[in-house]
Amino acid sequence: MSNFSSDFYNNKANLLNLLQKNSYKKGNFQLSSGKQSSHYLNCKPVSLNGYGLNLISELFLELMNSETEAVAGLTLGADPLVSGVILLAANKGIPLNGLIIRKEIKNYGTKSGIEGPNLDSKTVVTVLEDVVTTAGSCLKAINKLRENDYIVNEVLTIVDREEGGADVLRKNKVVLKSLFNIRDFIN
Repeated sequence: MSNFSSDFYNNKANLLNLLQKNSYKKGNFQLSSGKQSSHYLNCKPVSLNGYGLNLISELFLELMNSETEAVAGLTLGADPLVSGVILLAANKGIPLNGLIIRKEIKNYGTKSGIEGPNLDSKTVVTVLEDVVTTAGSCLKAINKLRENDYIVNEVLTIVDREEGGADVLRKNKVVLKSLFNIRDFIN
């Protein structure tokens, strides 16, 4: 899964074009981290589009560590990413499961914080994220997965805003791999 295909760079260019048109805004915005920014990225208009999700899924599959057995992420932003990657993997004959992590544990039924198939302990899980700023959402997902005895070594993101998230993840023994960074959108 880590050797780039000949289509990788074409797919990446097509995805960047879609993101620039549909996901990037310039202005004054408050981010989920609480920080103020003049740049805002909302990848959902692209990840919730069939063509866009296919591009993201193709690129993530190629970027992903070959030891990965499952992908996971915090609901809502990661829901289409997880679904897209596992569906594309299945179509390519790659065994890959998906997990969705609740922001809050449900207080009924099984009171589960993670939705998806029951996986063995020590399963290698890659966390998927749309945008990383301070890595707060990633850490919530990583901590929940590690509490359930899964191994998390990497996070894949569409865009790294380059505001400390990679360093935070590195301190938690996780590598951040991003398709793009904020500089790709600032012209």
